[in-house]
Amino acid sequence: MKFPKVHSLKEIAAIINTDYVGDDNFPVHGMNEIHVVEPGDIVFVDHPKYYDKALQSAATIVLINKNVECPEGKALLISDDPFRDFNKLTNHFRPFQFSNVSISPSAKIGAGTIIQPNTFIGHNVVIGKNCLIHSNVSIYDNTVIGDNVMIHAGTILGADAFYYKKRPEGFDQLISGGRVVIEDNVGIGALCTIDKGVTGDTTIGEGTKLDNQVHVGHDTVIGKKCLIASQTGIAGCVIIEDEVTLWGQVGTTSGIRIGSKAVVMGQTGVTKSVEGGKTYFGTPIEESREKLKQLANIKKIPQILEKLK
Repeated sequence: MKFPKVHSLKEIAAIINTDYVGDDNFPVHGMNEIHVVEPGDIVFVDHPKYYDKALQSAATIVLINKNVECPEGKALLISDDPFRDFNKLTNHFRPFQFSNVSISPSAKIGAGTIIQPNTFIGHNVVIGKNCLIHSNVSIYDNTVIGDNVMIHAGTILGADAFYYKKRPEGFDQLISGGRVVIEDNVGIGALCTIDKGVTGDTTIGEGTKLDNQVHVGHDTVIGKKCLIASQTGIAGCVIIEDEVTLWGQVGTTSGIRIGSKAVVMGQTGVTKSVEGGKTYFGTPIEESREKLKQLANIKKIPQILEKLK
């Protein structure tokens, strides 16, 4: 998430009331999660296990809960609770905006696009040309939709990420300030849910088609011309490359990559990253030919036991 303008380190520290290490005028361009940070971004870290990863990342400002040695060319924000203060920054730069109308006046809708009744379109939404948005669709703030997109009834674009920190009193939510981006010629079925990024974008690539009741987690990037069948659940921060097929009831863990033109058969649990150009099946996931051989051999066990007797 980029800020509307560049801020100084001193200004950011004042917003969250923290000490800092670095020049007062050190430039701060935005804030992001560690897997998408760029120079000028703030990243937060609150566990020693991940200090080195954050300090050595592309981020040039590290919001951290210990005064450690600052790497050259970077700056630190010293906080007793980086998770809390990251949320403060999200609320400051992208606060929730109340709406009392079905279509926000700030939304931009292209020529030829049809919006069916009872659809909600939030602030700063951009929808391209010749789209068809069916009834009871909810499109949250800052969502971007390309041309020739079809979205069926009951789908929700831009709900919060499922991202929590466990505290003694319960679970504390990491506030989502990212977006959903739907590229041209995408088809989205009924009752799908696509969560926005925590700070970045959840992206559905050009020409991809989603069946009914598909869930896409925060910050996931789905490539071009993919096919995703119903009741598939894709976790956060997943990369799905171009022309991948996921059949019904596939589930994935977070942070993995599925290679281009891979085919994942129904009810498979994608527990790790997999190469493209192959067909997969089972939980844990394996190449389908190997998995089917294993299942065939399992059926032979009673016959083998009988021979052993």
